[in-house]
Amino acid sequence: MSAIELAGAEKSFGAVHAVRPTDLSVERGELFAILGPSGCGKTTMLRLIAGFEVPDGGTIRVGGADMAGGSCWVPPERRRIGMVFQDYALFPHLSVADNVRFGLREGRLRMPWRRRSTELTGAARSVLELVGLHHKAERFPHELSGGERQRVALARALAPEPEVVLLDEPFSSLDASLRAGLRREVELILREAETAAIFVTHDQEEALSLADRIAVMHEGSVVQVGTPQEIYYRPRDRWTAQFVGEVNLVQGVADPVGIATEIGFFDLAEPAGPGVVRVAIRPEQLELRPDEAGNATIDDREFRGHDVLYRLRHETGGVVLVQRPSVELYPVGTRVRVRPGRGAVAPLRD
Repeated sequence: MSAIELAGAEKSFGAVHAVRPTDLSVERGELFAILGPSGCGKTTMLRLIAGFEVPDGGTIRVGGADMAGGSCWVPPERRRIGMVFQDYALFPHLSVADNVRFGLREGRLRMPWRRRSTELTGAARSVLELVGLHHKAERFPHELSGGERQRVALARALAPEPEVVLLDEPFSSLDASLRAGLRREVELILREAETAAIFVTHDQEEALSLADRIAVMHEGSVVQVGTPQEIYYRPRDRWTAQFVGEVNLVQGVADPVGIATEIGFFDLAEPAGPGVVRVAIRPEQLELRPDEAGNATIDDREFRGHDVLYRLRHETGGVVLVQRPSVELYPVGTRVRVRPGRGAVAPLRD
């Protein structure tokens, strides 16, 4: 049984189709990302699941139970869903422990309406231990760092043992230096809790590094669902290929074995019919070496610490992006030979 199921769920605001009819399923224990640019409908999708918006059509199920669709409507507080907001939404006048206890006193999800204070303290303590903040239970939100406040918000969402946790741009308010570490902490917490989690983000690196699967949204539609590797190396169309990362869109002639392009011959990640095909080639799938008789010239380079992104002018007049380790550092103006490296490339549906 899936933790979340959407069948034809949609939502419009006047003439704007925020979420077009969508089918989606998230499994128990899965970390699932909804990735897309601002205004694509990803937050509206989250609000439909949470019950903050009423769908115009389709159905929504949580833990196998109908939540919305037709004449069915279950309010947010009865959906067995935990929510982590972008701004944390902690009560400033309550301690860390009391912020966690508040969700339990609300009687949401699997918890009974009333519990003895000793039971609440035990439940709060357990979830604060899970997020590593039991030693700061009596602190107030203003006494915590941004990362600690985010973990308190996560503890509050997890305390009532929800079917699924929803996270709305959970790391966007943090400094860049804190994000990578906190992403890893949150991932470990959610996996230990064995709770399905859906988080929305516009950050490609965040989605690729954290999620088991990703739904890419564009103009209200889910254009592709897959693992991070599938989304990155096998994008279905030009827009997805360009949104998810740097890419070379190259045309070539396909045969049963692969595709011949101006850069060289590549294996195909999936079958393509014979004839002219456009493929997505990631910069790290190419190699280059200095060669006075080469087929390209370095026009520009972007040093990024662990790697370098080169912008080459190919002898055919096109621009080619190549990513290499920063220990291979070549000056602008160097004549080079660019050629296929490792990995198959994906044919696009344009």
